[in-house]
Amino acid sequence: MEKTYGIREYFADVETVEGHNGYYFSVTEALTIVILGSFCGLRNCNLIHQWAANAGVAAMLREHFGIEKVPSYYWLLCLLKLIKPESLNRCFMRWTQSFLPDGKKALTISFDGKAIRSTGKMDAYEKPLHIVSAHIAQLGITVGQRTVDEKSNEIPAVRELLALLNVKGCMIVADALHCQKETAIAIVEAEADYLLSVKDNQKNLHNDLMDYVQDDELRKTMVTCTKREKSRDRIEKRTAFVTNDIGWLEDCEDWAGLACIGAINTQFTTKKGTTNEWHYYISSRKLSAKDLLEQARCEWSVETMHWLLDMHFGEDYCRIQDEDVQQSLNIIRKIALNSIKLYKEKSNSKLPLSKIMFASLLDFHNLLDILVYDCLEN
Repeated sequence: MEKTYGIREYFADVETVEGHNGYYFSVTEALTIVILGSFCGLRNCNLIHQWAANAGVAAMLREHFGIEKVPSYYWLLCLLKLIKPESLNRCFMRWTQSFLPDGKKALTISFDGKAIRSTGKMDAYEKPLHIVSAHIAQLGITVGQRTVDEKSNEIPAVRELLALLNVKGCMIVADALHCQKETAIAIVEAEADYLLSVKDNQKNLHNDLMDYVQDDELRKTMVTCTKREKSRDRIEKRTAFVTNDIGWLEDCEDWAGLACIGAINTQFTTKKGTTNEWHYYISSRKLSAKDLLEQARCEWSVETMHWLLDMHFGEDYCRIQDEDVQQSLNIIRKIALNSIKLYKEKSNSKLPLSKIMFASLLDFHNLLDILVYDCLEN
């Protein structure tokens, strides 16, 4: 009995740039093939097509996903070119929102952008393709994205994402680029909280925080917490300082919902010596020093996802000339990472992501297991 595992149904609403009557193949079938190939860790459409054309895999696609015939490599790319990335992203965001826990107060969402470096070296692109992502730190999954022309356009893109996502009760963390009064307003209006890193792009605010924290007497009045971690020959010591005393802060009322300020001092000790760094923060939630240490670390979760895109899928080396296909492939890779992480968590698998992908490549039963645990199943 045929079982489709919900993939084709879930992405059936994907829109195309022009009409397509199907011929022998459909856009959703091509999309399903590329998604499944990405589950197996295959880096590009050429490898995915070679995998799908294998007799055993083709039989699996026919039996479990209703795909009667695998398109040629040329047709596979043609079908991907028809997809409107914006509509694929909407389907992706609906899917991710559907399996988030109801009580989201403990969730932290990190926002950051990534340029696909290869696109900056191709004549087909005026500028490198830059994609802003929203990533849930605790779950390790991406819940939405926006494509922008360049890094400076990340600022409005984050506000647009906030309007599209249901972030009520969440903590929003972002780097200093997004330490903007308008962004703080957008977060508070979305009934979420923010933790924003403060640097020289908000010079007066940065100087005020630095003067307060670096005053020995004032720093003694702040709540503190220290955490030490050792990795081989490197010792990291992170000390957080937090205070809710913000009445003295100039333009305090201009930052929507501002409730506390904080700083983290990080010391790295290796055989070569010790380095010392200070980072400053503002938040709309009254945080403890321990909270600040944990939430600030969550800012890097989205960077981990960017690293996985490069390590597992070689995204920075993708040479596809079509911008829409590049965007669609970026979404598909995030679907794959999300699905495998959900499977890893729900099945209590101890295998790293790379071995789960390789096991799916070797045996399609492992691939089907991911879909059983995954919320793609209807």
